[in-house]
Amino acid sequence: MSRTKAGSPHDPRGAERFNEERAAYTVARAQPNLEAGVEAIRETVKVLKPVPGVYRMLDARGDVLYVGKARSLKARVANYTQINGLSGRLQRMVSQTRSMEIVTTNSEAEALLLEAQLIKRYRPPFNVLLRDDKSFPFILLRADHEFPRIHKHRGARRAKGNYYGPFASAGSVNTTLNALQKLFLLRSCTDSFFNNRDRPCLLYQIKRCSAPCVDRISTEDYDDLVRQAKDFLAGKSGKVQADLEKQMAKAAEELDFETAAILRDRLRAATFIQGSQAINASGVGDADVFALASKGGHVGVQAFFIRGGQNWGHRAFFPSHTKEVDEAEVLADVMLQFYEEVPPPPTVLVDRDLPERELMEAALSEVADRKVAISIPQRGDRRKLLAQAQRNAVEALERRLAETGTRAKVHRELAEFLELDAPPQRIEVYDNSHIQGAKAVGAMVVASPEGFEKSQYRKFNIKEAQTNDDFAMMREVMSRRFRDIAASVRDERSRDTDESETSRDFARDERKADHKNTLPDLILIDGGKGQISSVMEVLEEYGLADEFAVIGIAKGPHHGREGREVFHFPDGREKTLPTNSPLLFYLQTLRDEVHRYVIGAHRAKRSKAITASPLDEIPGIGPARKRALLLHFGTASKVRAAALEDLQRAPGVSETVARQVYDFYHAGG
Repeated sequence: MSRTKAGSPHDPRGAERFNEERAAYTVARAQPNLEAGVEAIRETVKVLKPVPGVYRMLDARGDVLYVGKARSLKARVANYTQINGLSGRLQRMVSQTRSMEIVTTNSEAEALLLEAQLIKRYRPPFNVLLRDDKSFPFILLRADHEFPRIHKHRGARRAKGNYYGPFASAGSVNTTLNALQKLFLLRSCTDSFFNNRDRPCLLYQIKRCSAPCVDRISTEDYDDLVRQAKDFLAGKSGKVQADLEKQMAKAAEELDFETAAILRDRLRAATFIQGSQAINASGVGDADVFALASKGGHVGVQAFFIRGGQNWGHRAFFPSHTKEVDEAEVLADVMLQFYEEVPPPPTVLVDRDLPERELMEAALSEVADRKVAISIPQRGDRRKLLAQAQRNAVEALERRLAETGTRAKVHRELAEFLELDAPPQRIEVYDNSHIQGAKAVGAMVVASPEGFEKSQYRKFNIKEAQTNDDFAMMREVMSRRFRDIAASVRDERSRDTDESETSRDFARDERKADHKNTLPDLILIDGGKGQISSVMEVLEEYGLADEFAVIGIAKGPHHGREGREVFHFPDGREKTLPTNSPLLFYLQTLRDEVHRYVIGAHRAKRSKAITASPLDEIPGIGPARKRALLLHFGTASKVRAAALEDLQRAPGVSETVARQVYDFYHAGG
């Protein structure tokens, strides 16, 4: 399985010759591509005007390479034709450009916002990308009910009410929400649950709800709790605590010890929320704090979220595509993409001067519909807060690099164990899930030295191999995964017959830079000899058997014991690893991830099938008419047995629809 060649970088004797050939090859191939890119940009410049807007650079397939904004589109885009003034990164981008798309805007601030939106949508390879795709949780205090509900919220903020956040993680928002329930006794149940109660639920018994559903609290008293919750979340926690202390003292004087105990517990909940703030942010109000750290070509950004003088958590970001980009520009790009999802606070504190800071302030102010100020604090509490963010940024980046170093070591051990030329940069893991052949689903997960690449996961609804045949299912999955890639590889080979072997390797490396058409370095199959044989049949048919390594991971003789996995090679060899091997743990993690993903897809498919109706098969019958037929006849079988006249009498069903349903079931009659 080893594929080391003389003259490759893995052959020390030929390393110098390899580098010389690579440099010559790159120059020879880049020159015509660069000229073609410049020509495409010049054609676009001819029709541009000196107005603000956003431009997208596209490659030969129409994929977005880069998104940029400009005060003057004509002047900005024309700069890309001055090749000598461009960095190596921008020259590579121009060499791949074959067309451009232009959107004009009313102002440069509007262009800046649109640029961030398009970067998040297309994730171009030449833009700095905020890798964290998770939405941030908020606490929502709804305002569309007589007794407002408080609960965690993610996604679009369409519901009427007050949103408090963002919180750094689901854990931090859940902890705060639990304490708020103890403090203010606001309901967290859905409206349907609320409307159907005839006695208090368990939350009332454990003193986390005031049970407005069964009138255990008046509307006026509940409104008072809502007001206190709003004050507390808005930063007026001292006032709320003082009110609770007065009420507790009054209850104790009146010998109402039960009420005093309840107020004492609520006061403890308020103290817990404030005591859990690891960062002193009193006096800051609503603000976000951003600090950047860099080391060894890697960049980390630390963000603190301060609301109402309370720390609502912090998050570390590790943006990608940051090489040859100024650090201040990286920070600005991260912030703009972050605020695509999160409303900006009135104050944003940063640790360095940002390019076009005033323009960013104008753009964020437009998003927030109020003034947003970006500043570098020089003294006081804000400066201390920023210094703490800077320390956290450095520490987070160092942890990240340490983890990356550990993963790099594991990948080197993986290459040695599997007899690969070099540590794999892209690992694809495959598995199938079904019940006796029914609702069969295949799945692919992708891993790199940086972790799982969840945006590149893929599910396969198995259509042809519907029997209980795992091998046939695996063949179908492999065929669908590599059919199109095989065609492009054959075309490439036919074009490159006159080039040297080293040049063909370089061409393959360039093609692999496109993740949509990427060949893996390693395929990991959940299975043994049979699955490996099925995979190799497909790869040999497509001429890809020598392009990458394939390995199978199967449980050993004692299937119930972890750590006894056997690794199967295509040539029939088998290997095992020590039960305490970090490499074994890593490979088990890959297998467990594909298990999780494929089982989730299979369960979703089964759930959809359970809720399906035979009426779904009738063309032209939508949800409303299907509901009308089921309400009138009771079951789908009675709809099928109904006469045409009965169908026509169903409410909401026209004569045409009735005839369509009847003909569908009685076409053979």
